[in-house]
Amino acid sequence: MTLIGFVVLYLLVSVVIGLYAATRVKNTADYAVAGRSLPLFMVVTTTFATWFGSETVLGVPAKFIDGGLESTVEDPFGAAFCLIFVGMFFAARLYRMKLLTIGDFYRQRYGRGVEIFSALVIAVSYLGWVAAQITALGLVFHLLSGEAISTVQGMAIGTAVVLTYTVFGGMWSVALNDFLQMLIIVVGLSLIAWFAADLAGGADKVIAHASAKEMFDFFPEPTLHAWLFWLSAAVTIMIGSIPQQDVFQRVMAANSERNAVRGPILGGAAYLLFAAVPMFIGVAAFVVMPQAAETLLAEDAQKILPTLVMEHMPMWLKVVFFGALLSAIMSTASATLLAPTTTFVQNILKNAMSLTDRAELRAMRITLVVFAACVLAYSIRMEGTPIYELVAMAYQFPVVGAFWPLVLGLYWERSTTQGAVWSIVLGMSTWALLSATPLGEQIPSVLAGLIMAGIGMVAGSLLPTAGNRAHREHRASHLRHRHAGPQPHG
Repeated sequence: MTLIGFVVLYLLVSVVIGLYAATRVKNTADYAVAGRSLPLFMVVTTTFATWFGSETVLGVPAKFIDGGLESTVEDPFGAAFCLIFVGMFFAARLYRMKLLTIGDFYRQRYGRGVEIFSALVIAVSYLGWVAAQITALGLVFHLLSGEAISTVQGMAIGTAVVLTYTVFGGMWSVALNDFLQMLIIVVGLSLIAWFAADLAGGADKVIAHASAKEMFDFFPEPTLHAWLFWLSAAVTIMIGSIPQQDVFQRVMAANSERNAVRGPILGGAAYLLFAAVPMFIGVAAFVVMPQAAETLLAEDAQKILPTLVMEHMPMWLKVVFFGALLSAIMSTASATLLAPTTTFVQNILKNAMSLTDRAELRAMRITLVVFAACVLAYSIRMEGTPIYELVAMAYQFPVVGAFWPLVLGLYWERSTTQGAVWSIVLGMSTWALLSATPLGEQIPSVLAGLIMAGIGMVAGSLLPTAGNRAHREHRASHLRHRHAGPQPHG
């Protein structure tokens, strides 16, 4: 069987698993959070596999080779610590609330206005992340077909496959496929790394090459400008992914509060450790094929790993590599298609019309198809943008528009709707202003937006509002009457 034949067989298996998962879907809770019934090992695998996407296999090695560890602070470091922080500080409190989406929290805490705006911010932020996966699928099919299939055609094929198995099974489909895909990722990339080290003359040669190129320098140069932009990159995914539906769904899908806490912590730690494997393979390529690797670094660094495998490894390892790569891409793509879909239906559409559970389930599936079409169009429009950059851009919105209302809503009793509104307005306007002007080259827009959003949240919550005054006056009047006791009648 040819390489493309093995890939087609793998894709068919994924679709079959998705269709099997559909038999478990009876209501919206099954579709959105797998009926809150996933055991610990599945929570770990689904958090790991969802994070381990195209940017980890193709984007992170390219950034590491080009700029060293310093350039990877956003991913994998920020991404991994996001999951760890979710488990440590958010999972237990949110799990007890028995919510279907993260938008439900904003409604319960701040009202429908904040719910709808936060849901829009969260849904829009997924465009870049899903587009990164669709772009990677297009690249994979382009390479596998010997360039007979164009990248755009590959994007369309990849979107159709992921959509097919996700639209029927929802979170159950995602969780079952993630379990299989994590096994393939771990085994496949470990074998590739072992073989790459052998081709390079030993792992020590690879590490020595990276050290000679100063790739292990993690912190920026000691200037205020460098540190500000490094910190901005660090918080983009680390904070921007916390108020996100895909992470929230994995927490809510656990079968107990304890597993909801432990799952993302273990998944984040596993992700941080294993993300080093494709980085190692990328550096090994420069030892094995130095001239070709340097050429690809100048043209498109994302092709370095696939080229190493295609030109220097036996057929069985090519099958393993592309199986692992497709696993990484599809696990992330399916989860990131489902997340904005459930958010839109639960927190926007249901505010506009009344839906039965059955109608809501049908609306989720229709919305999934529509969102997939939008993502495909966006991916084609953004063709040529590096995968790592597409992912980084996606998380800027939640950092400045949704983080502080979630954190202080959970941990500060005095936080108010006015505070949430001020946080959103100040954070988003600061970010937009700096992003659209040359001033953003001196002050990082994400970091400044995060700081202003925090100031807005605190100031808006502490300052009085008409509603707060009326509430206090009513309460004071009630207390006066209670202490005065019954009054005589005439």
